[in-house]
Amino acid sequence: MSLRANACLGRAAHGIRPAEMFSPEPPSTASVERAPGAAGVERVPPWLLWLAFLAVAVALYFPSLRGGLLWDDQAHLLPPSQLTIRGLRDIWLSLGAQQQYYPVLYSAFWLEGRLWGDTTLGYHLVNVVWHVSTAVVLVLILRRLGLRGGLLAGLLFLVHPVCVESVAWMSEQKNTLAGLFASSAVLVYLGFHGSRRRGAHGLATALFALALMTKSVTAPVPGVLLCILWWRQGRLRWREDVLPTLPWFAMGAAFGLLTAWNERTHVGASGDEFGLTLVQRTFLAGRVVVFYLSKLAWPSDLLFTYPRWTIDLHDWKNVVPLPALAAVSAVCIARFRTHRGPAALLAIYVGTLFPVLGFLNVYPFVFSYVADHFQYFAAAAAFCGLAAWWTARANRWFASRNRLGTAIPAAVLITLAVLTQRQARTYASAETLYRTTLARNPDSWMAHNNLGVILGREPAAHDEAVSHIRAAVRLRPSGPDLRFNLGNALAKRPETAAEAEQEFREALRLAPGFADAHNNLGKLLVSLRRPDEAVNEFRAAASSKPDFAEAHANLALALSVDPTRAGEALAEFGAALSLDPALIPALLGRGALEARLPGKTDEAIADYSAALRIDPAQAEAHFQLGRLLAAAGDRSGALRQYEEALRLEPDRQAVRALIDALRRDRRP
Repeated sequence: MSLRANACLGRAAHGIRPAEMFSPEPPSTASVERAPGAAGVERVPPWLLWLAFLAVAVALYFPSLRGGLLWDDQAHLLPPSQLTIRGLRDIWLSLGAQQQYYPVLYSAFWLEGRLWGDTTLGYHLVNVVWHVSTAVVLVLILRRLGLRGGLLAGLLFLVHPVCVESVAWMSEQKNTLAGLFASSAVLVYLGFHGSRRRGAHGLATALFALALMTKSVTAPVPGVLLCILWWRQGRLRWREDVLPTLPWFAMGAAFGLLTAWNERTHVGASGDEFGLTLVQRTFLAGRVVVFYLSKLAWPSDLLFTYPRWTIDLHDWKNVVPLPALAAVSAVCIARFRTHRGPAALLAIYVGTLFPVLGFLNVYPFVFSYVADHFQYFAAAAAFCGLAAWWTARANRWFASRNRLGTAIPAAVLITLAVLTQRQARTYASAETLYRTTLARNPDSWMAHNNLGVILGREPAAHDEAVSHIRAAVRLRPSGPDLRFNLGNALAKRPETAAEAEQEFREALRLAPGFADAHNNLGKLLVSLRRPDEAVNEFRAAASSKPDFAEAHANLALALSVDPTRAGEALAEFGAALSLDPALIPALLGRGALEARLPGKTDEAIADYSAALRIDPAQAEAHFQLGRLLAAAGDRSGALRQYEEALRLEPDRQAVRALIDALRRDRRP
């Protein structure tokens, strides 16, 4: 694509051509056409690029494609109860239906849940597809701007290990899908700016809206567009340049404010851990930008959770980055009349990072002020600028040695690809990820906690699980969730039940109204034969969280022990099942209570039958249903239930005796 072919996009002011974005001297058009590796690859059709990129990405991310659930994946991958038309409606019409109001994201998860349920391979492959598609769009953006280096930019984005966290972590489909919508909006808008077709502006606006409804940190996109236009033209015109982006700024501000409100009020981004002053936040922003640039330039020791910095302004590591960044900015500004590219790129990079620089509270800051997935969008801009700079420079530096000009970026890409595949291996399982994190960041309380919870599912790893959760509590003693998890782990052993009770009560002291802590403390008290106290805890859980079906069921079970409170128990069972009709403990508990009440045999049979339709692999339920059917005179039905109970648990001799008795009675 020649520079002259891009005349429809307008010519840059002051005689600076688009291809000279980072050139100290304007290169000739002919020299740009001879840029190393530029002639053939820049004309590769997008569909062929996409297929090639997909093959590369699948090879690089293969170690993580069958990885299981990580950290907050469970909150994003919708349960079967929400994979309904009503669930889809709630995604769009109810602000509290999900953690954030990202209706496009959760609609994608809804559709994927309908397609492959809880099979994680599908989610991983979709993430790879979105990432690949964004990489191709970056190539097309540079082509539209008349810049060489589009292929290099796309490949850098495709294979850089800093993107692994976004691609290998299912929850971060919010990044990969929003990145595709945002980059596509930029591409279409640049076409509109040259053609002024209203349809193109409408399509670009729709794509930007989809990006915002996938992840609101895409709000800086209109600012990115203005930076690009300023770089191309040397000025911004109100009617032609600024006015068409005003609706975008309004949309971005609205979604950004909504997300910030959600972070504070529902997600938990408030409190002492977010009590930095404006001065501290400003210096933090400088350190964050420098940190992210360093990880792009030298992607070593990439972590799922980085150490959380203490923002002490007496520490040079917090103070030096901001003036250093200011000095670089000053140089860019001083030279913008002849070299606007660096100033525009720096503004785009920092502006894209703004939502996560520390001026706004986001919940992950309780773990660390930085995360690889925070710079997914900014990295795309950086790679575009780097690729444009390299192709412009390489033409001069290696004019007589074209192979060297191609070999250097090829070597860089191969190195990055090797690092990416190595990084993807750490996402093969949650346990691998957290162990890798702790090996490099032993003070990560989040990794200790999550690893402890995972290990706690295996009885043989109980002691190690407790030790990790204790480490998390030691590092963050004010965390109610950590106290809660420690209580859960300790409650599994009778000898540590008293300590478990203390941890549950400490969690409730730190977070009054913590419904899960009330509920699990109640279950512990039941096991300690303190039913009256347990009833109080279950009531508190149900009161704190009225839609907590399990708490209502546990309250009913605790009440059902007392024959004088059968009516209350039945009411609570009814409340639980109205919230979750498939809650098996509630069906079985109500069935057991009804079996003891006069005139309730038919209702008990119905509840046991309903529970077994949901989960047929319950020997005790088959046994109890058999007893009820036998008492009702249905000996054939009783025999079938006893036989199924014995099949599931062959060692139950009492069941075998009942079967033998029924068979004898059936003989002529």
